[in-house]
Amino acid sequence: MTPDIALADAITALVAQKRAVGYKYAAEERVLDRFEAFCRGEFPGVGTVTQASVEAWVASARRRGVKPATLQNLASPVRELARWLGRRGVEAYILPGGVLARPARYVPHIYTDGELAALFARTDRCRYCSEVPFRHLVMPVLFRTIYACGLRCSEARLLRPDDVDTDAGVLQIRDAKGGKDRQVPVSEPLRVRLADYHAQVDGRPGRDWFFPGRAGLALTLGNVEKNFRRFLWQARISHGGPGRGPRVHDLRHTFAVNNLRLWFAQGQDVGALLPVLQTYMGHSSLGDTAYYLRLTAESYPDITARVQQATGDVVAPITAGPSHGD
Repeated sequence: MTPDIALADAITALVAQKRAVGYKYAAEERVLDRFEAFCRGEFPGVGTVTQASVEAWVASARRRGVKPATLQNLASPVRELARWLGRRGVEAYILPGGVLARPARYVPHIYTDGELAALFARTDRCRYCSEVPFRHLVMPVLFRTIYACGLRCSEARLLRPDDVDTDAGVLQIRDAKGGKDRQVPVSEPLRVRLADYHAQVDGRPGRDWFFPGRAGLALTLGNVEKNFRRFLWQARISHGGPGRGPRVHDLRHTFAVNNLRLWFAQGQDVGALLPVLQTYMGHSSLGDTAYYLRLTAESYPDITARVQQATGDVVAPITAGPSHGD
C-alpha cells in the first residue's frame, strides 16, 4: 500500500474490509463518501485525513446544529478511516476521544401491559390508505410481530414472504446485525395471525416483501415511525419528543423484560435461560442479554432481590445499555 493512496480508494478498501468480516457498514460508507466530497471541495489536493479537514468537518456539522449523537456518528467513521490509513503507513489525524460531547444515554421505555393493549388496539383501527394500500392490514401484524418476537424494526420490515413459514410458525431472519442469520419460532396466536394476514395479501401486486409499503417497496423506517407515533398519540401514551421515546425499539426491550419477569414468576433458573434469550434475540454476547436483568429490576422493583440473587449484582446499570446498541 503506497502512502499516496487516494482518499476515495482508501474508503472503498476500508468498506470492503469491514464487510468481509461481517459488518454491513452502509451508514458508515455514506458518511465517508460525504467526508471525501467535503474534503475535495474544502481541501483540494489533500489525499489523507488531516487535523484541519477533521476539525472543519466537525465545525460544519455543529453549524448545522446536529445533536451530539449525530455528531458522534459523523466523526466515528472518519476516525476509523484515519486508523486504517495509519496502519498502512499513511500519516493521518485521529480525532482524540473525549473531544466531542457524549450523547445522553437513552433509558428504554418498558411498556406496561395496559400500554401494550392500548397500542395494539389502535393498530387494529388503522384505516385504509390508497397510497399504501396494505397499511391497514400490515400495521396490526407488524407491531405485534416486533413485540412478540423481540425483533429489531429492520428485521421485521425487511422480511420476505419466503422468510415467514406460517405452517411451522418460524421466521427466518436474514443478514441481521453483525451479518448473522437466525430462526425465530413464534407463538401459536401469532402464527395464526401471520397466516390470516398472509392469506389476505397473498397474490396481490407488490408482494416482494411480507410487509409491503408504498408502491410495493419495503416499508421505510420513516413510515414505520410515522405510523407508530400516531398510534401512540391515539393510545394516549405520552411521547417525550425526538430522542426521548417511547420508541418502536422499546417493544423489543419490553419483550426481553417481560420474558424475564415471567421466568422469575415461574421460579425458573433465569441464569440458565439467558443463553436461550440471547440466541432468540440475536445478541452477539451474553452480556448484552444480561443487561435486561437490571432493566427488569428497575422496571419491577418487587423482584429486585431475585434479580440480584440470579446475577450476584454484577450486571451493569441500565444507563450503560447494551454494548452494541441492541
